[in-house]
Amino acid sequence: MVWELGYPTAVSTLGNLSDNDRLAGRVAIVTGSSSGIGEEVARRFATAGASVLVNSSRSVDAGLAVAESLPDAHYVRADITVEGDPERLVAAALERWGRIDVLVNNAGTTEVIPHHELDRAGVEVWRRIFEVNVFGTWVMTMAAVPKLREQRGTVVNISSIAGLRATGSSIPYASSKAALNHQTVLLAKVLGPEVRVNAVAPGLIDTPWTADWDAVREAVRQVAPLKRSGRVGDVAEMVLALATSSYVTGQVLAVDGGLTIAL
Repeated sequence: MVWELGYPTAVSTLGNLSDNDRLAGRVAIVTGSSSGIGEEVARRFATAGASVLVNSSRSVDAGLAVAESLPDAHYVRADITVEGDPERLVAAALERWGRIDVLVNNAGTTEVIPHHELDRAGVEVWRRIFEVNVFGTWVMTMAAVPKLREQRGTVVNISSIAGLRATGSSIPYASSKAALNHQTVLLAKVLGPEVRVNAVAPGLIDTPWTADWDAVREAVRQVAPLKRSGRVGDVAEMVLALATSSYVTGQVLAVDGGLTIAL
């Protein structure tokens, strides 16, 4: 305990650690981490000292390559929408490391449908997107919660500013991210104090998926106060911050170069 300006202030152990030690001895599951944001989160966590379970539902070679490039990582192919797969991911982490401290729910999907093309946004599209972004994320979180409670761990959901503003690749996608944001806040209320739950809401991020979104990228450059689209490292930096910030829960933090305040 230290004193500043006459008030007692507890000093967080995490606050005294170097960047290479912030997650030393911790274990993280990062779903959808064979490329893009998920891959960068896995790499950033590994740099901070964590053991990382890398995952994808299809890109096996890419996932294996990510895991093999990290100091202490393991790859498991699993689909969070398949019955039993979320529990299998948890079991794999426990078998290898015996604990789970952080769950990053990055696995997600979308379909690009202009908002005015309502006929293309049929119920089957809604079901497919919600199955991954909302239901799969819920099941994955519930599978990990008992072990997260043991370690007083944390969940970080990867959402989108489409859940905060009337934007996004499609109406079903935006609606799924709005649901995920609310899920985040509600879980934070009921899982505290043992487990913290937060979300990061990226704006346009440069990934292989958005490589040909030149018109959208230019629009962001024109409107966002920081005058550029985001990089995967911008998101990973915030995920790491939330994973190691012991007094933050129930927050949905936009990582968008200020785009949401300009829309």
